[in-house]
Amino acid sequence: MPVRPWSPEDLGCPTDGSWVDVAFGLGEMYEHENDLESAADWYRRAAESDHAEAALRLGAVLGRMADDHRADDSAEDLLAEATRWLSGVPLAAAPDAIELITDMLNRHQRQAARRGLEPAATG
Repeated sequence: MPVRPWSPEDLGCPTDGSWVDVAFGLGEMYEHENDLESAADWYRRAAESDHAEAALRLGAVLGRMADDHRADDSAEDLLAEATRWLSGVPLAAAPDAIELITDMLNRHQRQAARRGLEPAATG
């Protein structure tokens, strides 16, 4: 049996909440399944619609993704995006946000230390 691709439009209007809440819920589901790229995609959609909790979760997921890509240049890009989302969250003074921001700063420091330990290119 062929599988038909799914899109949110297939569902019609949400019965409770909004599409932003649906996107956030999908982000949570994918994060729980440890599919961090899909989780980040759905959290990003919700965060772009000013869902503060989604922005916090997106920052956390991007930080975890950066940890998985420590050896390549994409880790710096992921950390930079995570920092942008976390610094713009209206809940930045909440204890959970402060913990995430502190964790992100520590990740930046570890990344910078790794760059400092890399041998200089000769040529």
